[in-house]
Amino acid sequence: MPPTPAAVPPTPAAVPQAKKRSFSRAAWFALIVGAIVLIFLLVFVLQNNVPTQFTFWAWTFTLPLGVAVLFAAIAGALVTAMVGTARMFVLGRSVRNLEHQRDKTR
Repeated sequence: MPPTPAAVPPTPAAVPQAKKRSFSRAAWFALIVGAIVLIFLLVFVLQNNVPTQFTFWAWTFTLPLGVAVLFAAIAGALVTAMVGTARMFVLGRSVRNLEHQRDKTR
């Protein structure tokens, strides 16, 4: 009779590891997307250089249409950044208050 091999415990199946998302990876992706958007904006501004008259309250001025749209996009980005910054301060204060309450209960 041939010798029987020793019982070998089954090896667990390899579990695929999820790729961890890092800050640098997200920043690099955002940089690439931002560069692509800037290229599209540049093309838009260069193609829409028709002088257009604008009236804002009492002021009347003439700007190329592409430049005016670019200014509007910048203003929108600034408003979004201000709202986001205010929200981060509020959330940070809430976290500090909760941590302070947690430390008091210990």
